[in-house]
Amino acid sequence: MFKLNLPLNDIKIKNINSEIYVFDIIRKKNIILTPEEWVRQNVIHHLVNDHKYPRSLMKIESSLKYNNLNKRSDIIVYDKKMNVFLLVECKSFKININKNAFKQISVYNKVYKSNNIMITNGLTHYLCEYNWNENSFKWLDNIPLYPSN
Repeated sequence: MFKLNLPLNDIKIKNINSEIYVFDIIRKKNIILTPEEWVRQNVIHHLVNDHKYPRSLMKIESSLKYNNLNKRSDIIVYDKKMNVFLLVECKSFKININKNAFKQISVYNKVYKSNNIMITNGLTHYLCEYNWNENSFKWLDNIPLYPSN
């Protein structure tokens, strides 16, 4: 599959009935491999393997409702108190990240109230920390460390 701007990980890919699937280590099942799924799976592996984020506190393609519209968030990582620690929006590596991606994750974050947000197409990554008290954010250079408490 396409080389991304993420460390290489051991991602299991298989052909089933002439369809290419990738094994999702969080959902524990094979998922049809699309360009966006390739990015999502690489980000999951990067968070788990390289940043030691716990698999058990991750949710993938979670449904949410906003203004009576059904939406799906790509990756949610909870802290140990079950607050959303990191909200990730994944786009296909074929798509440039634009203001619509930022609007999309902003809408999701009105529901989830995460302090940390990541938008990625696997090639370019945007990370920010949101301050809810001041209604402001700051750009981050790296994925935030998972909290130890």
